[in-house]
Amino acid sequence: MVELDHVVEEVLKVINDNGFSQKGAFNLRQNGTSICHGDSEHIKIKKKTDKPGIDIYIDGDTKGEKVYIPVVVSVSGMTDLVYNDFYIADGADVTIVAGCGIHNSGCNESRHDGIHTFHVGKNANVCYQEKHYGEGNGTGGRVLNPVTNIYVGENSVFTLDTAQIKGVDSTVRETLVEMDKNSRLYVTERLMTEGDQTAESNIEVRLNGEDSSAQIISRSVGKGNSVQTFHPKAVGNNKCQAHIQCDSIIMDHAEIGSIPEIRARDLNAAIIHEAAIGRINDEQLLKLRTLGLTEEEAENVIIENFLN
Repeated sequence: MVELDHVVEEVLKVINDNGFSQKGAFNLRQNGTSICHGDSEHIKIKKKTDKPGIDIYIDGDTKGEKVYIPVVVSVSGMTDLVYNDFYIADGADVTIVAGCGIHNSGCNESRHDGIHTFHVGKNANVCYQEKHYGEGNGTGGRVLNPVTNIYVGENSVFTLDTAQIKGVDSTVRETLVEMDKNSRLYVTERLMTEGDQTAESNIEVRLNGEDSSAQIISRSVGKGNSVQTFHPKAVGNNKCQAHIQCDSIIMDHAEIGSIPEIRARDLNAAIIHEAAIGRINDEQLLKLRTLGLTEEEAENVIIENFLN
């Protein structure tokens, strides 16, 4: 078992909800290097030979297992690029817990670009959880630019639960999903920005297979002078159903743009989009303040419940 330093341990507690341990299937990447990894009976992790990253093989007998693949960047001035490919066999049932935390106490930008690709077989159930987080008292930027490509096989279910907690100065998120017959997709994206932070999220879901369905929910809070832009897109190429919902709370001098897009290329494609941006309701604040909370505490309670 590899001994982890205090910074890494504290970041892991945040991005993996205290769930990471060096047991079962796992891979921990720190500052561009895989410092420890393990396999389980049904999940095997192999280092790529042609570029940085790993291949994760999940066999069809995997039932209710979790695999952890967190990343920690703790060196100022570093750019970490990694390619992770997941091969999920027919019938597998697995939860993949990822996430990246950047600790930057220096004056140079630290950046992580993670390109994740999921090849999902038939009749599988996959849940992918990803948290992004930044910390450190340095002046250098904390930048995260994830790219996620998901290919969902026939009769499979894919759940994407992604959250940017705090401390990320700049992010551009690119997500592409291709869906086969009778497949289902559930996306929940949660994001908070403050100060002068910027965030852009682009999601495109292509419903190619007959009777495929997708639900995309985006919830965000913008504080300070931060700027957010969301562009979720659903394309119905067959008989399908999709629903996009974007809700945002705007505070201070923030700027939030929501651009949901739907496109039907089949007579039986049924696609809906909704978008709403608004401030915190004064009545909600007043009610919480009558319970003894300060205005700041009341705002935090409302934001926490909204994002969760």
